[in-house]
Amino acid sequence: MIYNLLHSIAEDAGPLNVVRYITFRAMAAMLTALGIGLFSAPWFIRWLKTFKVGQQVRNDGPQSHFSKAGTPTMGGVLILTAAIIPALLWMDWTNPHLWLVTALTIGYGALGFMDDYLKVSKKNTKGLSSKKKMLGQIVIATIVCWIHYAIYQNSELHVPFFKELIFDLGWGYVPFAVFVIVGASNAVNLTDGLDGLAIGPVMTTAGTFLILSYVGGNSKLAEYLQLHYLRETGELAIFCAAIVGAGMAFLWYNTFPAQVFMGDVGSLPLGGALGAIAVFTKNEILLVLVGAVFVVEALSVILQVGSFKLRGKRIFRMAPIHHHYELKGWPEPRVVIRFWIISVILAIIGLMSLKLR
Repeated sequence: MIYNLLHSIAEDAGPLNVVRYITFRAMAAMLTALGIGLFSAPWFIRWLKTFKVGQQVRNDGPQSHFSKAGTPTMGGVLILTAAIIPALLWMDWTNPHLWLVTALTIGYGALGFMDDYLKVSKKNTKGLSSKKKMLGQIVIATIVCWIHYAIYQNSELHVPFFKELIFDLGWGYVPFAVFVIVGASNAVNLTDGLDGLAIGPVMTTAGTFLILSYVGGNSKLAEYLQLHYLRETGELAIFCAAIVGAGMAFLWYNTFPAQVFMGDVGSLPLGGALGAIAVFTKNEILLVLVGAVFVVEALSVILQVGSFKLRGKRIFRMAPIHHHYELKGWPEPRVVIRFWIISVILAIIGLMSLKLR
């Protein structure tokens, strides 16, 4: 909005000229999101406590988690507010990517809100049925991906680290894109089980895609790095920056011992947004690498369930895998910090794909 209001006069308005640059608006969005999150969080947490919006804890989970029962949840509302408002303020309103990723994020946030509300109101951990949640995710992602394809007519799948290794998926592009978005959403949701565990990799992944989207959407940088230029994707760097800023603000209160949990209203839309950004910037495969922490968490659940059904035996002491390490005796902060370190390493490797091809 600010960009659209000032763009026409920015060139002749001295210092206001900076709003023309994505780099400036990305940093402005990050600081705006950080400010909104930090200043509104104390009030929001008090409101959650007043209305007793507390976390429900699984009876079969680690005993160390029993003390977390009643901790305010649905903090994802704070994250989404702190991320979406700056994105709307600083992104170009004529850019379709803004409205597509915002619509998907809000849609997934609504699904997560319904899930969390049912858990809190019924005082159990079941919430919205998995079938209804999955159906909602697929429908929303399908609509967004079809609109994106209709606008940009790009069904290519780019393989990272290989300059010319590109596959045209044709009619299969939309189902593939939906799979990426829904998979990313649920993988982040499964990762959200320890204080600060999910939001750390979310920020490193968003920070990585901030750089990738800016470079891919800049014709000169794309040409210099021998990348395929993707029209209008540079603006997504601003959305990524807003996620990073909102994540930092949330982590201030979510770090061990957490004062608030994000809940499904945070994890589902954040994962969906990262998946959508990966699809829009043609980094679907790279998301698997950069977001490998999420992938491993999801795979641990799939393998655990499959093994138990087929062999009657479990592979891990408990799934998702972060609980396995807890039951092995690792303190919660150790699990979280080590997963963060792995996420940062993976982000660095992912950024290396800009030159190694």
